[in-house]
Amino acid sequence: MEILWTPWRYSYIVGEERPVGCIFCSLPEHGDDRETLILHRGSLNYVIMNLFPYSNGHLMVVPFAHEPDLKALDDDATAEMMKLAKTVQGVLEGEYNPDGFNIGWNMGKCAGAGVAGHVHLHIVPRWSGDAGFMTVIGETRIVPEDLMATYDRLKKHF
Repeated sequence: MEILWTPWRYSYIVGEERPVGCIFCSLPEHGDDRETLILHRGSLNYVIMNLFPYSNGHLMVVPFAHEPDLKALDDDATAEMMKLAKTVQGVLEGEYNPDGFNIGWNMGKCAGAGVAGHVHLHIVPRWSGDAGFMTVIGETRIVPEDLMATYDRLKKHF
């Protein structure tokens, strides 16, 4: 049996250090973008790495406004969100050369939203064959690059 060591997931599994309130509202107020994995701040949205990614380079575009779904955002926030999503796609193509992307919203807990009360857009690079047996059978993701290495690799583009 091969053992995969993923110590960064332990705090997620046991629920350690879960913030009170909305994580997407509190992270920009923290003050240390590297520590909070914020790669870029726009006027109305920010780009952040997913702390528990599905693949290397799994990023999100998050509005500063605390809104539950896409229709609640104003047109300016939505327009900037899409502009940032296009930028993120280009950055990830340049750094990781993925074969494709999953880009989308999970709105509401039943739709898979981990943070159901604050809308956010996922941009997940994908490679042919990346949905191997570990994801399908073992319900496990394999992310070979350390989060801070990913941060340093991507930050220079923003």
